[in-house]
Amino acid sequence: MAITPTPTTDLAVDEIDFGNLDLWYRDDIPGMFAKLLAEKPISRHSEPEIFGLAPGPGYWMVVRHEDVQHVSRHPELFISGKGTNIPDFPPEVYEFLGSIINMDPPQHTRFRLIVNRGFTPHQVAALEQSVHDRARAIVDAICEKGKCDFVDEIAAALPLQIICEMMGVPESEYRAIYDNTNIVLGASDPEYGGEISAAFTAAYEIWTYAQGLRADRLKNPRDDLTTKIAQAEVDGHSLTPEEFGSFFVLLVVAGNETTRNAISHGMLALTNHQDQRKIWVDDFDSVAPTAVEEIIRWSTPVIHFRRTCAVADTEIAGQKIKDGEKVALWYSAANRDPSMFDDPYAFDVRRDPNEHLGFGGGGPHFCLGAHLARREISVMFDELLKRLPDIEVSGEPAYLQSNFIHGIKRMPATFTPTRPLGPRS
Repeated sequence: MAITPTPTTDLAVDEIDFGNLDLWYRDDIPGMFAKLLAEKPISRHSEPEIFGLAPGPGYWMVVRHEDVQHVSRHPELFISGKGTNIPDFPPEVYEFLGSIINMDPPQHTRFRLIVNRGFTPHQVAALEQSVHDRARAIVDAICEKGKCDFVDEIAAALPLQIICEMMGVPESEYRAIYDNTNIVLGASDPEYGGEISAAFTAAYEIWTYAQGLRADRLKNPRDDLTTKIAQAEVDGHSLTPEEFGSFFVLLVVAGNETTRNAISHGMLALTNHQDQRKIWVDDFDSVAPTAVEEIIRWSTPVIHFRRTCAVADTEIAGQKIKDGEKVALWYSAANRDPSMFDDPYAFDVRRDPNEHLGFGGGGPHFCLGAHLARREISVMFDELLKRLPDIEVSGEPAYLQSNFIHGIKRMPATFTPTRPLGPRS
């Protein structure tokens, strides 16, 4: 079996500086990552002036799978509390856009214990029927049309509905949540405002909404995650209204956007790799576990996260890192590391093993919603591939302009029209 060629770039390794924003509009970014993996797995990059912020001091870019895991699993050496985005944003931005991802132990540990009770395998299993019912209704809503915007009408719909249902958000508010999450993670894209103030305003709207929802649940408890988190205590600590609002912003943004983009990239990959699509369709249930992991590896919705060195002297693979220096973990590159993945540039729905970093590199910040994301992806493709067997991407996707989120904004799809099934009896 032929090995998929490694992408290339005409840039020399020392010419690759991702502080140069022009690089992000080039087609050979995969080639740049491949060159860094092969020749300079820990490299120094500048920071541009962005969102009106003065350029920062630069950062170390880590691209190898092993090194990303090392940093992720040593939070005592590489902390998150100084920010997980490369730029140093003002504190008020972190307050609304960060929450638990910008915390270190022991504060992070308390938060995690309070909120993780809603994301255990048991809790995800309790949502199973709802995930199936909503996926069925999503396909029912478009199946007679013969075409759709795959992102807006399919990929975004399921994770948005499920996370809102978990939090107890009424359906009348779903669209407002969806629109604001687009703005929050699309801050660098002119279509969504192109500036941090737009993201801040959108996050504040979600945060403000969360305050009202929390207050209502404290007076009128329900069987939803908002009630559980609002009432929960660990070691005498409970979330303040402000902390709850910040976590709510993170939850609805991450719970919507990342799974949405995995499903979108998954559909694009299945369109472009018909042999892999056939393998999955011919034995859906058996192949689904590895196919879902490959979709997550292939898409890597979150491109990178930052840590900050918190000790006087440490090393990553022999490179000395000083106290206070920034380290960016490039998951998208690490998920193509040839030392970890056989034929890393091939889309292989039966790939096994597949220790990808699509949910982070392990350690305390491993994705809370990993179980739920896997289930949503599997159920959505089960519904799509069985009911719309010829669905495929029919035009060029519109990609999000971002070096943080590997996003697709719009993507046309076509299929043979069919009749809706209606609710399960």
